[in-house]
Amino acid sequence: MTGLTNYVSAGVLWLGLLVRTPDLVRHRRDPYLWAICAVLGLAGLCFVLGAAPTVGAVNHLSGVPNLAAPMTYVAITAYGAASQVLVVHWRGGPRVRRTARRWILAYTGVGVGIAVLFALGDAPVERRTDLDTYYANTPYLSEMILLYLLAHLVAVGSTAVSALRWAREVSGPLRAGMTALGLGALCGCGYSGAKLVAVTARWSGRDWTGLGSSVSPALAGLGALLTVAGVLTPLAWPRLARWRAARRTYARLEPLERELDDLLTRRSLRLPYPRWASPATRLVWRRTSIHNGLSHLDGYLDRSLYDETLDAALRLTADSGRATATAWAAVIVAAAREEALAGRGQRVLVGDSGAPPAEGADTARTAAWFPQWGFEPDELARIADALDGEPLARGAGTPAGAVKSATKEGSSRE
Repeated sequence: MTGLTNYVSAGVLWLGLLVRTPDLVRHRRDPYLWAICAVLGLAGLCFVLGAAPTVGAVNHLSGVPNLAAPMTYVAITAYGAASQVLVVHWRGGPRVRRTARRWILAYTGVGVGIAVLFALGDAPVERRTDLDTYYANTPYLSEMILLYLLAHLVAVGSTAVSALRWAREVSGPLRAGMTALGLGALCGCGYSGAKLVAVTARWSGRDWTGLGSSVSPALAGLGALLTVAGVLTPLAWPRLARWRAARRTYARLEPLERELDDLLTRRSLRLPYPRWASPATRLVWRRTSIHNGLSHLDGYLDRSLYDETLDAALRLTADSGRATATAWAAVIVAAAREEALAGRGQRVLVGDSGAPPAEGADTARTAAWFPQWGFEPDELARIADALDGEPLARGAGTPAGAVKSATKEGSSRE
C-alpha cells in the first residue's frame, strides 16, 4: 500500500491530461493548452517520483543515495513554473509571452540551484519519505530543501489567488472550474506549508516529521483531485449538459414510440438497440424509429381529422404549437390503429374520400401536408407531449382530451 496515494493521484492527473490531449493535437500552437497539459503532466510526475517505491527504485538503479529527492524537487519546480505560465495566460495582456518566459527562466534557475546544492551536500543515508526533516540541518541540503519549498509555495500561492479572484468575475462552468483550481492550489500551499513547519521545527530541535510524511501527501492528493476538476470542468460541463438534455428528450419521446410500437415490431423497422451508447446516440435511435414508423402511415392519415382536431384544440388553447401537436397526435394514433387493422386483414375506410387510399393519387395528396421526414426534433417532442398529456392539463375539456376524443372519432369511421 506504500505510495498508493501518490500513484492514484498521478493516475487522476494523467487521466485529465489524456482528456485534454486531443485538443492539444488539434491546436498545437495554443500556449494556453500547452500550459494546462504541462500542469497536469508535471503534477502527475511529481507524485510518481515522490512515491516511496519509485524513490527506492531510482536510488537503487542510479547507485546514488537519495538521487530521487532532487529529481522530485526539480519536477515540483517545473510544475510551479507551469502553474505560473498558466496564470499568466489567464490574465492575458500585451506582455503575456515575455512574462511567461521570465517565469520559465526563473524556475529553471531554481532547478539548477537544486541540482548544484544536492551535488555540494552529503546525503549518505537513504530516506524515502522524510528526507526533508532528516537532512534539515545538513549544509547545502537544508538550503536545497528550503529553496524548493519556497519556490513551490510562491507558485501555488499565486495560482490560488489568481484563480479565486478570476472565479468572482466569471460565471457558470468556468467559475466552478476556477474555484476548484484555486482550492487545489490552496491544498498545494498546505503541502509546502506543512513541510516548512516540520523543517523549522527540526531546526529548533522538535520532531514533527509526521507533518511532512503524512499531512503533506494527503493535502497534495486532495489538491490533485481539485486541480483535475478545475481543468476539466469547463470542458466537461457542456458535454454533460448535452447528455442531460438528450436523456430528457429521449424519455419525452417515449409515448410517441410506444404508440408506434406495434407497427415498428411487425414491420421490423427498428435498428438494434444501442445499449451501451451515449444518450445522444440513443436519442437518434429513437427518433429514427419514430420516423420509420411515420413513413409507413402515409396512406392512413386523415386530413379532415387533423383539421377538426386542430380547430378543437385552438378553441381550448391560444398556443398554436400545442394545438398543432395535438392534431398530429390524434392523426398519428388513428392512423396507427387503422394500419394495425389493415395489417390483420381488416379493411377500413380512412381519409376524406371515405375509401381506402388509392395507390398514387392519395399518397401524393397526403405528402403535400404530411411532412414525413420533415418533423423537427422539437415538433416530435411536442407530439409526444400531447400523447402523454404532460404539458397540457389532463381531462376531457383539454387538448390532451381532444386527442382521445378525436382518436375515438377516427376509429369509428370503419
